[in-house]
Amino acid sequence: MKTRWTGGNQLTLLENGEAFFPRVFESIAQAQREVLLETFILFEDAVGQALHAALLGAAQRGVHIDITVDGYGSPDLSAAFIDSLRAAGVRIHAFDPAPRLWGLRTNLLRRMHRKIVVIDAERAFVGGINYSIDHLASFGAGAKQDYAVEIEGPLVRHIRGFALRQLLAGQGPHSDDRSAQALCLRYPEPAGTARRAGEMAAMFVTRDNGHHLNDIERHYRIAIRSARQRVIIANAYFFPGYRLLREMRRAARRGVLVQLILQGEPDMPIVKTAANLLYHHLLTGGVHIYEYLDRPLHGKVATSDGAWATVGSSNLDPLSLALNLEANVIVHDRQFNQVLTGRLDQLIEHSCREVCATDLVESSWWRVVRSFFVFYLLRLYPRVALWLPAHAPLLMPAQGLPANDPGAGAMPP
Repeated sequence: MKTRWTGGNQLTLLENGEAFFPRVFESIAQAQREVLLETFILFEDAVGQALHAALLGAAQRGVHIDITVDGYGSPDLSAAFIDSLRAAGVRIHAFDPAPRLWGLRTNLLRRMHRKIVVIDAERAFVGGINYSIDHLASFGAGAKQDYAVEIEGPLVRHIRGFALRQLLAGQGPHSDDRSAQALCLRYPEPAGTARRAGEMAAMFVTRDNGHHLNDIERHYRIAIRSARQRVIIANAYFFPGYRLLREMRRAARRGVLVQLILQGEPDMPIVKTAANLLYHHLLTGGVHIYEYLDRPLHGKVATSDGAWATVGSSNLDPLSLALNLEANVIVHDRQFNQVLTGRLDQLIEHSCREVCATDLVESSWWRVVRSFFVFYLLRLYPRVALWLPAHAPLLMPAQGLPANDPGAGAMPP
C-alpha cells in the first residue's frame, strides 16, 4: 500500500496488557457492524478466553468478524475454542499453516507478525502486544514490557482497507470474483467522509515480501538522518542492517543524543548475544545503550526530536526487516511524542543499566575478527533473504486440536 501522512487523528498510547486488553475487549463489546483482527499469537489462556468471549458476544449480535492468526505463532488452539467461534459466524483464518514434522513446527520463515484490530471502520489498534497472559504483570518475572496505540480518525479507514486486501489476497488461487464480492458484501465501504477525531498526523506503514520490502526500515533511517537533537529507540530484538547502524553512528557524531533501550533480561538468551556483537561498534560511534532489567522487553517503539514517533510490530532484526509481515504506525505530533518519550525516560531512569565501553571485556584481536564477520553478514542478509521462498501468503480455515489434546492451549517452545 502507498504510505502517506493522514491528518485529523487521535492516537492514544497503551502500555502493556493492563492498558491494551481492556480497551480492545471493550471496543469489541461495543462493535455494531464489523471486527477485523490480525495477531501473531493467540493463546488459549485467560487473555485468549477473554478475547473469545468478547468476539462471541459481538458475533451473536450480528457483527461480521474475521480473525487471522499466524500458523507458527498460534499452533495450539483447540477445536472447541475455534468451533464455538465458527458456530457464531466468526471466520477464523490461519496464515501459512503447515503440518509438524516429528513434532516440530516447520513454517519458520515469512511469519504474519502484525497485530491489528479494526472496529466499525472507526477505531483501530496497532502495536506489538499479542493475546497472551505474559503481557500482564501478574504473569510474574517473565511478563513482557510492550506498547500499542489506539487510533481514531481518517487513518482507521486506511488500516481497514489494508486488512480487507490481505483477506482477499490470502485466498490465493481460490480467490475469484465471487470471493471478492462476498467480502464487499460483508464489509461495504463506509458512507461519507471519514470523521476527524483530533489534530494528529499519522501514517500506516507495512512490510511485506512483494512491493514493500523495506518501508519500515526506510522510515527509521529517514527519521534518524533528519534528527538534530535526540533519538530514542526501544526494541526487543535488535540486530539491524548495516545502513541503519550507520545512520545511528552518523547522528551521534553530529551531536544527536542517540539512545537505545535493549533487552537486559531477554526471553531468549540469543537475543542479547546478538545485540552484544554490535555494542562496541555503537558505543565507539557515540551511541548510548541501556539494558532494560525489570523483565523481558517486547516493545518496538521509537521517538525523534520531540515530534516523530513510531509504534508497531516490527523488531529491528533480520526476521522483521527481511522476512516477516509487519505493521507500524508513525505519528507526527508533539503531544504524542512527549507521552512516549516520558514513558521511555522512566525506563531509562528507573529500570535500565547503561552499558559502557569499559564493560566490554574481550581481546582486541577477537573483536576485529568478529566485527569482520558480523558486518559482512549485516551487509549480506537483505540479499540472502531474497533467495528464501517468498511464497504468496495463504489463509486457510484454522484447524484446532481436539479439546482433550494435551497440547491444546500450551505455549509453543
